[in-house]
Amino acid sequence: MRIGLVHFRVGETDGVSLEMEKWRKILEKNGHEVLYISGSHDYGEIYIRELDIHGENFQKLFSNSFKGFKDFKNEREFIEEVFKETKQLKKKILKAIETYKIDFLILNNILSLGISLPAAIAFTEIIKERRIKAISHNHDFHWERDYMSVPSCSFVSDCLEKYFPPKDESIKHAVINSIAKEELKKRRGIDSVVVPNVFDFNQPEWKIDEFNHDLRKKLGILPNDIVFLHATRIVERKAIEIAIRLVGEINRMRNKLIGKLYNGQVFNQNNKIIMLMPGLIESSNEYVEFLKKTAREENVEIRWCNPITKAERSHKNSEKFYSLWDMYAVSDMVTYTSVLEGWGNQFLEGIFSKKNMIVLEYPVYISDIKPLGFEVISLGNTFNRVFKDGFKYFEIPEERKKSAAEEAINILKSAEEYRKRTNKNFELGKKYLSYEVLENKIDELLHAFK
Repeated sequence: MRIGLVHFRVGETDGVSLEMEKWRKILEKNGHEVLYISGSHDYGEIYIRELDIHGENFQKLFSNSFKGFKDFKNEREFIEEVFKETKQLKKKILKAIETYKIDFLILNNILSLGISLPAAIAFTEIIKERRIKAISHNHDFHWERDYMSVPSCSFVSDCLEKYFPPKDESIKHAVINSIAKEELKKRRGIDSVVVPNVFDFNQPEWKIDEFNHDLRKKLGILPNDIVFLHATRIVERKAIEIAIRLVGEINRMRNKLIGKLYNGQVFNQNNKIIMLMPGLIESSNEYVEFLKKTAREENVEIRWCNPITKAERSHKNSEKFYSLWDMYAVSDMVTYTSVLEGWGNQFLEGIFSKKNMIVLEYPVYISDIKPLGFEVISLGNTFNRVFKDGFKYFEIPEERKKSAAEEAINILKSAEEYRKRTNKNFELGKKYLSYEVLENKIDELLHAFK
């Protein structure tokens, strides 16, 4: 089959983009031709401007869908603009389908997240009118996002009910965790297949090599400095302030780290404990400034390295860009402090990279991942939302932070314990969350149409 793999953006380091790359690899391995359809003008085969998540009109319609009418006089004017955009989008999608002879669609978050009414309406109408078979891969739902809980008008409410997601015999639904499966059935009466995020555990290991051997030096990091990687995007629900405060606690206990580390390096009083932040900044400037302020208060040095991080290694004009995998290669531990995740790509990356993980136990981790038997440094599953100095942030109990810091130090000091945990986690990941698992799930979904 010739398959259109659709999302608002592709080729970036967000979880959906990364997961799409895996689906594409599996589909092509099994003989299908795959084309990306997205709003990313510099990646993939088919670019459609109206799908660009950063586009001015995209953002305007999204904002007015949930934050009140700032750009329209009334609901009627807003509705007219939505359908005008839908008509334009539908025309371009149909042209792409006809030009490239696409006979199957896999839609990622288009029919679940709710950020683009025109995209959902256009694709749903095309699927129904042309009877094109489609999989709606629902990574996230609008009801999981607080900022979408108050639609600006009844039209938006009706659209959310009708299109997010739609119930149609031509559409099969995939979700990424058991919580979403149960909620989708309860809210919409729609059955779905759980397809967990997976990873290629058969690829070459991420290590220091000829390309990235200069990365630590470029970031001002010595061979025996200790590096904590926070690889997620910079958004509020990732609760990065919890990770910064934990690293601050470890820094206050730094005397316990003096001497030989798990990797044979010798840590001394002059060495630093550093955090790497290679993720896309998708939060408000206010949150970024809050994180910087928190880091200063905790005496934590952060390297904001997204400007040199790309989906793949590359050179452009004399400038060198590293992959996200290079950031794992030069790190010692991974912090993962999200309060909400659909699954957890960075968890899988940390497991593959054989780094010990410090994890705040978010709901899907508890329901779908923890039962598989992974060993992590746990920050527990309780947190508070605190309002201070005009800003809301997350914090965990002090005793939990201190015990996690102690455990992290003990592991950093023990080569045996470090490797015992990481090897065990790697084997569990390979068993339960590998490409082979994804291949079986995709096959199940495709055969559901027959």
